[in-house]
Order: sequence, then C-alpha cells, then structure tokens
Amino acid sequence: MTSLTVLTTGPLATIQDAGRPGYADLGVPCSGGADRAALALANRLVGNEESAATVETTLGGLRFRVDADLLVAVTGADTVVRRNGIPAGLAAAIVLRAGDELALDAPSWGLRNYVAVRGGIDVDPVLGSRSTDTLSGLGPAPLDTGHRLPVGRASGDWPTASSAPADREHPRVVVLECHAGPRADHLASSADLGVGTWLVGSESNRVGVRIDRAEGSTQPLLTHRDGATELRSEGIAHGSVQVPPSGRPVIFLADHPVTGGYPVAAVLTATAVDLAAQLVPGSEIRFRRR
Repeated sequence: MTSLTVLTTGPLATIQDAGRPGYADLGVPCSGGADRAALALANRLVGNEESAATVETTLGGLRFRVDADLLVAVTGADTVVRRNGIPAGLAAAIVLRAGDELALDAPSWGLRNYVAVRGGIDVDPVLGSRSTDTLSGLGPAPLDTGHRLPVGRASGDWPTASSAPADREHPRVVVLECHAGPRADHLASSADLGVGTWLVGSESNRVGVRIDRAEGSTQPLLTHRDGATELRSEGIAHGSVQVPPSGRPVIFLADHPVTGGYPVAAVLTATAVDLAAQLVPGSEIRFRRR
C-alpha cells in the first residue's frame, strides 16, 4: 500500500477528518479538524471528499517522505511549504514523486495547517472517524517520528482547481463574531465580553482557547451574578464561550467536553470558530455580537 513516512512532527501533529458527530450521549466529543474550512479546502484541492482524513499540524515542523507519486495540498496558517527544500506554495496542489520530501516551516501567522493527500490518510476508523481526540484518547495516537501512514485509494474526480487564493490580510486584533449564549443571564453583565480586547493564553489547545485581559488592564472580567442558581451540567455547543468562576472565558474547540456546568456567555459563528482555531498565545481578540 502507498504510504508516507513521518520524519519530524513539530510540536504536535495528528490525524483529523470531519470528526465523529452523534455520540455526545455517550460522552464522546465530535473532535475532527479544529479549522474545518481549512481541512475541507485541502481535501478539495486534491480531489478528496471534504471529510477525508488529513494531517493537522501545530506550529509547523512536519516533514515526511512519500514512497510513491502523490498529489498533496497544504492549507491553514501562513507557512512556507517546501518540496525537497524548495518553496512549493500554500493552498495549492503539489505533485510529489516517489522519494520526495515535504516540509512545513513555522507559520508567520496562525497555528494549524492541514496536509491532504489524494486518497486520504487511511488509518483504521474509530466510531466512524479517523480523528485523534486529545481529550478522550479515541482514534490514532499523535504522530511520531518513523510513523508510516497508509494512503487510501483515490476514487473521486480530479480536482477542478489546483490552487485557492490565500488570505494574507490579518488584522492585529482578530474579531470573533458570536451569538448570545443560552446562560448569559447567569452573568452579572454578559455584555462585558464585548468590552475591549482579550489576549489568548499559553494554555490553549485543541480542547479550547483560554483568554484573559492584558496585564494591568482596567477592562472588566466576567463575573457570575450574585444569587444566580448553580447550573447543572448540560450540553455544550461547539464554539461556546464558557465562563468559569475566575471570569476568564474559554472558547471551546473540536475536542471540547460534551457537557459543562458554567454559564455560556456566547457561541461563536462557524467562521469565527475556524479563526479561533488559528489563534496563537498572545493574539489579541475582540468579540462582536451578531
């Protein structure tokens, strides 16, 4: 079977597809690609179904070698994609010959990239998905040096486009559009979420983006309303902005738990969730209510 061999992984590289929805009643997160639009685009560029399994990288550093001719594409964070050390293009289909190596530099903007190969990464599915779930441990283990990843047999039509325009305009403050949360009334002032800006913390991961005010900021944290009834654990939507007692919100991403007991101040739009998945520690963000 055709395969690619992992030579280096960078800080974290996992297999991700469109996830495993429908198991929340069993306590299983959906998981899947954190930036779903980037994952779908990578697959379209190589002629896969949008849900096919890809490699999701964090802060670059991935390098692999192929043992047969393959069509690949890399999307997501702004990075330099190198074929045998030579820049080859982001968001573009790249032909690799047997023995070629592909590598990703550390991104100049963003956090996660998606590497799609025509035919998809063909590891064994768990509950209908090949995704690595970092919270529950379901799915394949994170990639390591020496791993050989099997490539599936391509069955779809060849892609109609070989590249996509890259968005190189990245404002200093990232605006995340959101809807009102279902438990905003349990906060003293849920509107404070949209006051000023927030900073992304270093403890963020695939479960969620942790945010705080800048050191010395006079802008308010979020506080629970005095006398508010303690919430029972209930279902949590993808993109929910949950507020623990510290007043420092968490934006839930792909591997978030299926239930939670703290107030949800807002829920991000699908586009905003993809943006949130690309936030690096220190990024400055602002919430805008729709």
